[in-house]
Amino acid sequence: MPERTAVLLLAHGTPDTLDEIPEYLRNITSGRPLPDGVIEEIRHRYSLIGPSPLTALTLEQGRMLSIELGLPVYVGMRNWKPYIADVLGEMREDGIERAAAICLAPQNSRTSVGLYRKAVFAAAGGIDIEFVEGWADHPLLADAFAERLRTVWNQFSTEAGLPVRVLFTAHSVPLRTVQAQSAGDIPDPYEVEAKRTAALVAERIAGLTADNWYFAFQSQGMSGGPWIGPTVEDTLTALSEQGVRQIIVDPVGFLCDHVEILYDIDIGFRQFAENLDMELRRPESLNESPLLIAALADVARGALARLGQQHGAR
Repeated sequence: MPERTAVLLLAHGTPDTLDEIPEYLRNITSGRPLPDGVIEEIRHRYSLIGPSPLTALTLEQGRMLSIELGLPVYVGMRNWKPYIADVLGEMREDGIERAAAICLAPQNSRTSVGLYRKAVFAAAGGIDIEFVEGWADHPLLADAFAERLRTVWNQFSTEAGLPVRVLFTAHSVPLRTVQAQSAGDIPDPYEVEAKRTAALVAERIAGLTADNWYFAFQSQGMSGGPWIGPTVEDTLTALSEQGVRQIIVDPVGFLCDHVEILYDIDIGFRQFAENLDMELRRPESLNESPLLIAALADVARGALARLGQQHGAR
């Protein structure tokens, strides 16, 4: 029954003000304290980009998807308001009985999507959930990224007089969270899926050959412990030593602007590249891309169809 069916979009969340950053970081670390220097550095980064647009952009993506599907679409955040548990409570009050849950992190990992899954099912409270584990290789997602990349790559390559190199990125995760805990464990799919998204985007760019694009993980944590790499900084350094002077950084693990793009890439990596005598550019983020909404709609329809089949079999 469509009137009792909905879609739930899941995102990381972001603080609304600088004063909320300490509480926000406690949510991320499950209460584990961070050094004061780390908190101040993160506060500084947010102060440079202004309020993070992540929440507003995600709500707009939900609004556009609702129009596309003709169904209610809710947005829940794991680490800030509107919290996933509160949104599921709102859904129950609205009479929702079944929902497709989609992470706005297309590449599946125990440390990201796995935590969203845990939060959703802990708060589902009787709502029948079809949880999408990952959609990293969806063709419309690759089309959306390629559409944004093509514009900047063509222009930059024309200016440079040669095909510009592309460095695709996704958010790094702690190494311990993706390592197999025992010999029988299924390997965490995150690294494979992130590189798969990049490959699908690259093959859609005419003239971008396999030896002209690379992959790195960005935004490693500051609280200690090894994170997966290679890092963007190490990759840029290696390319600079090879004589590369133009680079495009394309973050295919992110679906909208937020601090990891507006600070880490636009400020941090750009300055790092300048210090290496390199010019760095970035495609526009997907944000309100119609192709992204089409991809989400297709993923949602598939999940809702599976939900309907399960419901009909009972």
